[in-house]
Amino acid sequence: MDRNIVEFHLAPGDVSAIRFGVSPGHELCNAIRVLQRPEEHPLQWGWLRSVRSTLPGDAFDLMRVVIGAEGYFPDFFTATPAWDMQPGDEFARLREVPAELVRADLAKMIARSTGERQRAIRRMHDEPLRARAMIADAFEQMWQAVLAPVWPQLERILRADIAVRSRRIATEGLGGMVGSLHRTVEWGDDAVRVELRMHREALDCRGSGLVLVPAVMTWTHGCSVLTEPPAQPTLFYPAQGVTETWARDPGSAAAALGALLGPARAEILLAAHAERTTSQVAVDAGLAISTASHHLAVLRGSGLVASRREGARVLHLRTPLGEAVVGAAL
Repeated sequence: MDRNIVEFHLAPGDVSAIRFGVSPGHELCNAIRVLQRPEEHPLQWGWLRSVRSTLPGDAFDLMRVVIGAEGYFPDFFTATPAWDMQPGDEFARLREVPAELVRADLAKMIARSTGERQRAIRRMHDEPLRARAMIADAFEQMWQAVLAPVWPQLERILRADIAVRSRRIATEGLGGMVGSLHRTVEWGDDAVRVELRMHREALDCRGSGLVLVPAVMTWTHGCSVLTEPPAQPTLFYPAQGVTETWARDPGSAAAALGALLGPARAEILLAAHAERTTSQVAVDAGLAISTASHHLAVLRGSGLVASRREGARVLHLRTPLGEAVVGAAL
């Protein structure tokens, strides 16, 4: 039986052609699909219990009409993912999507829908600027209701996954990292290949490269792709470390890390996602500089924090192992 394969062809040996990113918009679109078919997503049940009572009804109704329950959804929801992408970036970008792109993507949704849903999308297609404003408002309302409360936990899982994958490139090579993304993904002949349910395509990514994006809100079949310009070729794959408790309160995660490392070291590690000096670590944790320095030395000796000198300052940052520990706790 022929398989539906999307192939991303890269320049031979060009490791720099692959980069990682995060996509708040993609997470929200898939969260809306999870809300429509919760029985298919048991790893999201803990999150579902915490957000169901806060759903803004009108915004949800509009978003599920536009996004649907499976298959393609409009590309304008997901800009090319970037390492520093934040929800506010997505809100601002969505309000500026060109009218012709809104119409083009909604036309694809018209072809993929029937009945009242098709008629509703057709009305939006006829008034793209009004539709864009309505969709952007609903998008932001849904974000604030269902993902904003858990974005710190979700983002840490995504960044922990990226840290582990990046380290794997150094230890196992590009092929080893790509082959570990998902059972449907493979590497060979300078191409990343992913098996999908209903789509096949071959893309020449030499010059543009490929963006790999971990996702917590993955759909039933695991991976999805973004292949049409103006977006850069993108492969979304399930993030590591997603369990049914991923959305638990950050305080309980801090307590779990505290039991392992001690409260002070857990607090330092949780806050080490950005580089800080020893003095900054001490101030943030309410510790004497000598005490903070001691805790940092223990974390560094355990491989959870890396330190580097910059002039008279020493800067401290979580390592990939530290990212993985924090991601698993969250």
